Amino acid sequence: MPIKDTRSSILEKGARIIHKKGYNHTGLQEILAAAGVPKGSFYHFFKSKEDFGLNLLDHYAGFFVKKTGDLLNKSDTPPLRRLKSFFDDFSCFFEDNACKLGCPIGNLSQEMGDLNPAFRKKLEEIFQMMVSPVEKLLKAAQERDELSRTIVTREMADFIINSWEGAILRMKVQKNPDALRLFDKMIFDGFLKPTTDISMQPPENKRHLSQSRKVRKEKR
Repeated sequence: MPIKDTRSSILEKGARIIHKKGYNHTGLQEILAAAGVPKGSFYHFFKSKEDFGLNLLDHYAGFFVKKTGDLLNKSDTPPLRRLKSFFDDFSCFFEDNACKLGCPIGNLSQEMGDLNPAFRKKLEEIFQMMVSPVEKLLKAAQERDELSRTIVTREMADFIINSWEGAILRMKVQKNPDALRLFDKMIFDGFLKPTTDISMQPPENKRHLSQSRKVRKEKR
């Protein structure tokens, strides 16, 4: 396996396991077995499990950056609709996975934020990274006169991400999507209710949500 692919494989396999089990409940040997590489390969790329964990946070962040980058580039779609679509996609993912797993960044914040200064610093950097594209979409909505200009976009973006992470946490406890639906209602029908008449839910999202719920009913 090429060197770059080996490193990526370790991160990808480790990311899946840690997303399910948590950082402290995942052993190094379990990650190596999943990636199909010897211990020497791990230490060739990572100095320690902590170093691996910090690189793993960058791996998770890379996924988020790509998804939000695609979102920001869809300039033909109203900004608030793009923002709603972003959260709708994640809601569908959580519902399709029986309201388990949660956000890997939120999970690691709860697990490691109080215990490890290096993790705490990296996690805060990622949260700021998550807030930035939300703020850009809010500003774009104001420029199109679709959102009240009295809203302080940076504060609102922070509030949205904080509320979203809290809703995910509650979802995991309740094992149902009620908290996510309340988030959607309060944010998009309340705080961000458009000042112009735009459809907040594109047809493809309605189909996605409908199909997702149909699949879950069939599984039952």
